[in-house]
Amino acid sequence: RKAGLLTGGVLGAVLAALAVFARPIADRLFHGDLQMVAVLGGAFAGMALCYLTRGILAGVGRFTAYGSQLAVDGGLRIALAFACAAAGLHSALAFSLILVVAPFVALLVTLAPTLRAARPGAVFPTRELARGLGPLTASTLLAQVVVNAAVMSTQLLEPTRTALISALLSALVLARVPLFVFGSLQASLLSGLSTVVAAGDHQGFARMLRKACLVVLGLGAVGGVPAVLLGPWLIEVLFRAEPGQLFHLDFLWFSIGTTCYMLAMVLGQAQMVLHKHRAQLACWAFGTAVLLGITLVPGDIALRVGLGYAVGSLATAAAMLLTLRGAVPRRTAAPAPDGQLTGV
Repeated sequence: RKAGLLTGGVLGAVLAALAVFARPIADRLFHGDLQMVAVLGGAFAGMALCYLTRGILAGVGRFTAYGSQLAVDGGLRIALAFACAAAGLHSALAFSLILVVAPFVALLVTLAPTLRAARPGAVFPTRELARGLGPLTASTLLAQVVVNAAVMSTQLLEPTRTALISALLSALVLARVPLFVFGSLQASLLSGLSTVVAAGDHQGFARMLRKACLVVLGLGAVGGVPAVLLGPWLIEVLFRAEPGQLFHLDFLWFSIGTTCYMLAMVLGQAQMVLHKHRAQLACWAFGTAVLLGITLVPGDIALRVGLGYAVGSLATAAAMLLTLRGAVPRRTAAPAPDGQLTGV
C-alpha cells in the first residue's frame, strides 16, 4: 500500500507537469501535436503500474509471473506494431498508442498472481521504503538521459535534419536490442546480490557480479557485431532510412555505448544493495556530464552523439567500478536494528 501511494504520488506529479508544459513539449518534441503528449501521459501511467507490480513479484520471488509480464508487454509491442504496419497505418498516434495498450494488458494478465503475492506482512517503516528514493530517482532519470540522448540532442541541436534524426532513432533500436534481454536479468540479479550481501559472502558477491558482467559483455557482442556489420543496410531496408546518413563506425559507437550502459546497470545494482545510492547518482551525473561535453563540442553531430553515448556510458561504468572496490562485505552480517547491514 505504501509503495502504491508513493507510485501514485510520483505519477501524479509527472502528469501534472505534462499538463502544465503540454504546449512547449508538443512544440519541441511532437511537432505541435498535443495528442502525443496525452499518449505520453498514458504510457507513463501504464509503466508506473507495471513497475509497481514487478517490484511486488520480484520481491517475493515470483519470477515466472514477472517474466510473463515482461513477455506480454514486449510481445504486444512487437505484434501490434506489425499489425499497424500490415493495416497500412501511417499515423504516429496509432503507433504511439501501442505504448499505452501493451503495459496495461500485461498488467491485467499478471494481476491475479500479483494479488496473491501481495499478502499482509510485518510492519514496514516508511523510512525504509523512502530511504535513498531521491538519489535513486535522479539516477534513473540520468540513466534515461544517457541512453536516449543521441536522438534528443540531435532533435534539439539540429532540428532541421529530420532524415538524420529518423536514422538515429532506427539505429538505436537495432543497437539496443540486447537491452530487451538484459531487462529479464536485472530482477534476478538484484535478488541474488541482496542474498549474498545479507550472508556477508564476499566471494559469492564478487563471483556473481563478475558472471553478470560477462553475460552483459556476451549480450553486447551478440547484438553489437551484427549491428556494426549490417546496421547501415538494415535501417534502410527495415526503417526506410535515407542512404548515407549513418555508417559502420556510427553503429560501433552505439553498440559500445549499449554494452557499457548495461555494465553500468549491473554495477548500479551492486551499489544499490550496498546502499551506495549517492555514489550511484554521482556516477550517473559524471557519465552524463561526459556525454554532454562530447555532444557540445564542434563537429559532425552524428559522430558527437554516438561517441558521447559510448564514452559517457563507459565513464559511468568505470566510476561505479571504482566505488565498489573494497566496498563488498567480507564477513557474515546480520541486519542491524536500523536496517543497515553490519560488517559492510
